[in-house]
Amino acid sequence: MCLFVAKLRDVQSEHHRFEQALRSNLSSYAVELTPQTVTQLATFYSLLIRWNERLHLVAPCSPEEFATRHVLESLLLLKHLPQEAKIADVGSGPGLPIIPCLIARADLEATLIESSQKKAVFLREALKAVQRNATIIARRFEEIDAPEVSFVSCRALEQFAKKMPELLNWAPPGATLLLFGGENLVSGERYLVPGSEMRYLFVVRKSSK
Repeated sequence: MCLFVAKLRDVQSEHHRFEQALRSNLSSYAVELTPQTVTQLATFYSLLIRWNERLHLVAPCSPEEFATRHVLESLLLLKHLPQEAKIADVGSGPGLPIIPCLIARADLEATLIESSQKKAVFLREALKAVQRNATIIARRFEEIDAPEVSFVSCRALEQFAKKMPELLNWAPPGATLLLFGGENLVSGERYLVPGSEMRYLFVVRKSSK
């Protein structure tokens, strides 16, 4: 019983530290969140940490780092997404960047593309936990036609730089790609991620022809 209580207290402490880190760093990322959104993001964080031991969704990190490096960074997409935007997230894995965006903006319509069946199960559970709906396709993006969307996001993909030409070709004509990576990932408009020296959010607009 004592071990259980100690573990419960550790979980509650991490939960609290995560929420505090979110609130204290909002201004640095130019993000505004309601109390309810913060609570849902904390629910997502807690679920991901529980699944992480089995699936290795993200590298081990503190609650503070997860709040900034993963969640707030993901929410940088929001200012590039108009109301009721349709977006395909490629390599969704741990649900980043798309699930934090869906939590903050219920108007978004998303398709999550993740080749790992086990990670696709996690994505379904995470969406259920935060009361959001999205389409999940458990396939490699190269194996399917791009859905009818205006935006494509990608934060982490195996051999990302190597697959970039294929991803750009796969995206629908006229779509805007929102991509996270190092300074040489792709040519296009880019924004330095807060707190980083070499990590950027790239905004790449594909020709409609």
